[in-house]
Amino acid sequence: MGTPETSREPCPDRILDDIGGAFGMGAVGGAAFHFLKGTYNSPSGSRLLGGTQAVRMNAPRVGGSFAVWGGLFSTFDCTMVYVRQKEDPWNSIIAGAATGGFLSMRQGFGAASRSAMFGGILLALIEGAGGLFGGKKQEPATGSGSKTEVLESFDAPPVPSFEYK
Repeated sequence: MGTPETSREPCPDRILDDIGGAFGMGAVGGAAFHFLKGTYNSPSGSRLLGGTQAVRMNAPRVGGSFAVWGGLFSTFDCTMVYVRQKEDPWNSIIAGAATGGFLSMRQGFGAASRSAMFGGILLALIEGAGGLFGGKKQEPATGSGSKTEVLESFDAPPVPSFEYK
């Protein structure tokens, strides 16, 4: 469980958590896509069977591809947090570029650099949209840690006291 400052898991656990989440998203999305594709491409008498067969054949592969991308991205993100000693949107942007470049290295330097640039731009757009729509982050309270601040509200009951009387 993440600390209130980071609200995310610590890095070794974060990598495994992101791999599992990415596999789940890829498997569910791949299952939906390939079920529709298998249903559409099957003969009229066996559309349901064709859809389920397409899911069994393709959904784990798509989930595995998503898991590899998520694992590499999370590893690069944690590496950037360690190297830069801060957690900000630049880590995700650099991690997206590194992941895109690393996954395209087999196609050569040109393809890897284009893919890295695309990955960085995509993550910059995602981080920018998150900043626009995510609102302002809450500042941590600087007062004493044990005092609870009660905001003025007219429809909320008072905070209960647990002192014995």
